Parts: sequence; structure tokens; C-alpha cells
Amino acid sequence: MKRIFIITFALLGLVSTVNAQTGCSKFYPFKEGTKAEITAYDKKGKKAAIIDYTILNKTQKPQGEVATMKSSIKDEKGKIIAETEYDVTCDGNKVSIDYKSMVSPMMMEQFKNMEYDISGTDLEIPNDLSVGQSLPDAEMIMKISMSGINMNMELNITNRKVIGKENVTTPAGTFDCYVITSDMTTKMGVSQTSNAKQWISEGVGMVKQEDYQNGKVSSSSLLTAFSK
Repeated sequence: MKRIFIITFALLGLVSTVNAQTGCSKFYPFKEGTKAEITAYDKKGKKAAIIDYTILNKTQKPQGEVATMKSSIKDEKGKIIAETEYDVTCDGNKVSIDYKSMVSPMMMEQFKNMEYDISGTDLEIPNDLSVGQSLPDAEMIMKISMSGINMNMELNITNRKVIGKENVTTPAGTFDCYVITSDMTTKMGVSQTSNAKQWISEGVGMVKQEDYQNGKVSSSSLLTAFSK
């Protein structure tokens, strides 16, 4: 379950890698056809997965602009192991990432033949990021029924703070980034807490992420390709 949730949290940042000229959001506007590649690494720096995604379409709804995101997770050999789609909403002041996106494509594939219900609170990123700012918590609760057995799975992202600004260089380029830290608690029978640090850049989104267990890097993700 640990690796599934690590990839899930990385996916939350993927929606940000879109063009900055549509005017809805400083960090997370939407442009159809935008593509990006995030490469995930294990604690030893070995490639663990590749996450490709595409903005499929954008529509205007009463709550704002809504973009449909498709993400595909491939193993280190390039074989697709799971795919998913979810919506992201921009109201002009912030972007709200659907709480359903907190369930990784691999987990959705695992539970596809079971009955389940998902509820929660969307992950929000405001336009006016600044160093020292605290960001809202996010939550996902998944209730699963399997052959008469009921299970609950919870994911809480808390203590989200903008702690600084740094330059980051990746195979996709060099970027000026805000640095956001957070805590993530998962519960499915037992509770497990990890920490994350994410670098996001205006007009590009997530450039880098590091996940920590007991103060040590347990996995990382890097933007390795981008096109718009």
C-alpha cells in the first residue's frame, strides 16, 4: 500500500503542468493537449515508474473552468499498468483537484470489481502563493465492500505550507519554484504518516517532489518531459 499512496500523491501535482496563458489560474490554468512526463524513483534513486498525462478537454461550467485529466502509469520497462481520468476545476482564485484523484490508478484497478464509495475534500492551490503561507487540508475516504466484508481507507493531507523559493533543474529545463511541504496520513487497518516536499513553478506546475519516512527520502519524482 505504501508505494501506491506515494504514486498517488505524486499524481496530485501532475495536474499543474499546463500552459500559463489561459488566464484562469497563475499556476494551474488548462490547455487541451498539454502533455507531461513524471519519472518516479525509489529510495535508492532507481527508476520505479513513469507517469504520463494529457489534458483531454476543457469545458466551462457554473463553478468555473473544468479540465479532464488522463494519467497513465507505466513500470520501469514502459509497460502501462494503470490509467485513470479525473476533473480539475479553476474558479479564477484557486484550482481544486478532485479528491477522487487521491486514489491511485493502480488501486482503482485493484478494486474495479468491488462496490465502493468515495468522499472527501478537494486539494486546493490558490493563485496568490507566497512564502510563509498555509494551505487548506485535503481528505479522501474510500468505503469498500467485498463479499460481505466492509473496509475503510482514509488519506489525509495536512500541514501544507509554502516554506520558500528555489531554482530546480530537471531534464525538462530549469525552473523558479515555490517549495510546499505537507504531511500525509494513510489509514487502512493501521495508520502510517509520511512527509512530502514539492517544488512547483508558475506556468509549469510540479517540477520535483521528495517523500520522506522517518526523516529519510523514501521516494522522489521529477518532471522529465513537457510539451504544450
